[in-house]
Amino acid sequence: MNRYEAILVGISIMVVCLYHLHLYIKVKRSPETTAVGMTNLMRQQWVETIMAERRDILAVQTLRNHVMASSLLASTAILIALGIVNTVLRPAGFQEISHALNIVGTRSETLWVAKLMLLAVDFFLGFFNFTLAIRYFNHAGFGLGLPDQHVGVASHEFVVEVVNHASLHYTIGMRCYYLAIPLGLWIFGPTWMLAGALILVPVLYRLDRTV
Repeated sequence: MNRYEAILVGISIMVVCLYHLHLYIKVKRSPETTAVGMTNLMRQQWVETIMAERRDILAVQTLRNHVMASSLLASTAILIALGIVNTVLRPAGFQEISHALNIVGTRSETLWVAKLMLLAVDFFLGFFNFTLAIRYFNHAGFGLGLPDQHVGVASHEFVVEVVNHASLHYTIGMRCYYLAIPLGLWIFGPTWMLAGALILVPVLYRLDRTV
């Protein structure tokens, strides 16, 4: 990796990391101004309403939708990751195309393989988080279905924590998909990666804000 590519890659990583550090601080200090914080509060009220009013059908339908979405995204992530690994093993003409578009970056086969493996790891991480989301959503279904006399076993706070854990892993899984944009563009050169990062961050900022 030459110095020019290292600088552009470093800037891209710094932009994405600084944004998520900013988001983390905002969620902790002013959750009502972020989509993550607001949905956490809404899930808390939703769980309390479901358990108090015994709206079991609504709970089942909502959790089923989340499990189905997580299953689809987990399956897609693992298929993409395995496809990338297969590309590493059998590069064919894809390597030539990526090198042709790589204007200022290093055209090294070793670095090219490292880029693909990093992208594969990103999708494997997404798969892992979506499967954890499915696990927590299934656990939440049992807690939401308990009658009031079992409140000591699964209190409102415990069920809220389980649902929020599921949603956190779902969110991380989606972030892995988003992160795949600059990582995927890096295959074609560091300038493409920087452009992807600079476009991605404003889009995420718009999606993550409530005000």
